[in-house]
Amino acid sequence: MMVRTTPNGAPMRILLVTTGLKVGGAEHQVVALARAYLAMGHAVAILSLSPGRELDLPADAHVVELDMRKTPAGIVRALWRARALVRSWQPDVIHAHMVHANLFARVLTRIVRCPPLICTAHSYREGGRMRMLAYRLTDRWTSLTTHVSNDGRAGMISAGAVPGDRIMVMPNGIDIDRFRPDTTLRDATRARLGIGSDTRLVLNVGRLVPEKAQDLLLRAFGHLDTTPPAHLFIAGGGPLHGALAEQIAAMGLSPRVTLLGPRDDVPALLNAADIFVLSSNIEGLPMVLVEALACGCPVVATDAPGVEEVLLDQGTIVPRGDAQAFAHALGAALRQGRGTTVDVAARRDRALSAFSLDAIAARWLHLYASVARTASLPQVGVA
Repeated sequence: MMVRTTPNGAPMRILLVTTGLKVGGAEHQVVALARAYLAMGHAVAILSLSPGRELDLPADAHVVELDMRKTPAGIVRALWRARALVRSWQPDVIHAHMVHANLFARVLTRIVRCPPLICTAHSYREGGRMRMLAYRLTDRWTSLTTHVSNDGRAGMISAGAVPGDRIMVMPNGIDIDRFRPDTTLRDATRARLGIGSDTRLVLNVGRLVPEKAQDLLLRAFGHLDTTPPAHLFIAGGGPLHGALAEQIAAMGLSPRVTLLGPRDDVPALLNAADIFVLSSNIEGLPMVLVEALACGCPVVATDAPGVEEVLLDQGTIVPRGDAQAFAHALGAALRQGRGTTVDVAARRDRALSAFSLDAIAARWLHLYASVARTASLPQVGVA
């Protein structure tokens, strides 16, 4: 694979700035890009604003955790540590991810001579009016803003966060070797979960937070009859675990619904599943849908932002908040199951055609090199 280089022909030094390194779609993408860049021969540093790691970081990456406190003094100390990193590590490009890291990196350009900065928004709602105002006031301090979906890009333009000619869409990517159909893994995982061949396994993966609307999913699942028999597994942790457990018990669904908690075996779960379900009200670009398609799994999802961009014609989309419509679509999908080998291949082809991590990483490197060639260094207050 061709390695994109700096204008002088050397491999690039890429500084990735992230709000944190705990489990989340954006965090997973930062780590996945770091691995891809390292494999292509580039140097990578990862700067995390918050402490703690739940992800397996590449050994060759230089990782700095700022443990930033949300106080004026804490922010100043974090900026000064980041300033020291930029001066010592001397990146060729800085790529920030998520709203806090994006705004932090923009302020960083004011106190140290920085290379071109690219800021990526991952959520359809990056925040309320104050965050949109902060984006707008600091827009000139970054070379370019990107969003992971067309819906998200349009939302930021509409909110006045960034002019249309200053934001482009760059989707996330997945490791196509990690997420792929595997019948042996499917059988072993179903056996481990206690699911027989006569039972449909329905899977949801996501944080247990209001935006993911798993309460609606439970209501929809409760409307289903028992033909064919189905068991719902919800993988993920979060503040709503207790409330969802109470809802499951109150609805009498305990024999048919299991809260798995946080998991590190999502490819195995996706292979085991007969249907993947997404009940979200808010998304950016829901990469778990890409992962499901790459594993050949059918999908039923709400029309949250970014969903249609992922699925196109390879899934069923229902209105947000409509438990009856969700139940109807889920029932039809359960009766059909995984479908034929042609159906499985078509879903995987959709994922690979637009969301292969290697292809996305190559696009990013092309953009980095282009920005490095054409953008002048930001004007800063302190050298």
